[in-house]
Amino acid sequence: MNNLDGTLNGLIKLSLAAAFAAGVALSVFVVVNQMALDRDAADRRSIVQRGAELTAAATTPGSALSCLDAGAGDTVEAACEARVFADARSTAAAVAYVGARLALLTEAADTQPAALKALAASRRAIELDRYGIAAHVLSARDGCTAERCAAFAWLTDAATIKANMKAQAFDQYVSRHAAAWNAPAPAAEPPAAVSAAPPAAAPVQSAAVAAPEQVAHPVSSKYTLPSAASIPAVSIMNAEPPLPKGAVEAQAQAAQPKADATPGDDVPMPPKRPQAPAAQAAPVR
Repeated sequence: MNNLDGTLNGLIKLSLAAAFAAGVALSVFVVVNQMALDRDAADRRSIVQRGAELTAAATTPGSALSCLDAGAGDTVEAACEARVFADARSTAAAVAYVGARLALLTEAADTQPAALKALAASRRAIELDRYGIAAHVLSARDGCTAERCAAFAWLTDAATIKANMKAQAFDQYVSRHAAAWNAPAPAAEPPAAVSAAPPAAAPVQSAAVAAPEQVAHPVSSKYTLPSAASIPAVSIMNAEPPLPKGAVEAQAQAAQPKADATPGDDVPMPPKRPQAPAAQAAPVR
């Protein structure tokens, strides 16, 4: 009996130990599985977040990358082509953008297939393959051909990409615009030469040439002019002497209008009182 009881007790202990171990293992499995799920969810959220960041970069005002997404219609095809292939830098940016889209979709297809649903718009833009950029990236980076490519597995419609690979559509677009990239800029017209010398001054005429010709007008005989002997000496220190009586009468007669004067007659003005000659002037003290 003692041996049987010991055996039973041992079995019970072993069962309890096994149950405890199983419980621990189950708990560890649950924890590990939950951690894996959390990590999987975090990876999925990371992929979706990176896709949103690429979309935000493409929709920045003034960016030509929005022309590469599925939202760009055929009505803006010509304008979008001119912006995407405006120069080598904008073309390289477009290739880098499409390459980032393809890398993200490939990662989602390999590690997070459920994330492909959240990236449906990006996958559709790649399938449209505007300007053959996706076909160019798959051929140059992944070595894809129109007959075989790993990306065809997660693409729902690869017909356009295959056609662009065969036609090398991207190379045709580059050839069409590359001539404008290398064209020299038009030379700016040089400014008009300005002479350092001042402009030539107009010739100055001499006083003899510029002065109008003086025409002598004889004094009418009806005026009586005083002689030089009758003019008294003038001194600037003394008051001016009065005019002679004859001169005063002559000025009064000249001031009165004549009745028989007709317009157009050349009536001379009475002369002013003559000044004393310089030789007869009194010396200034």
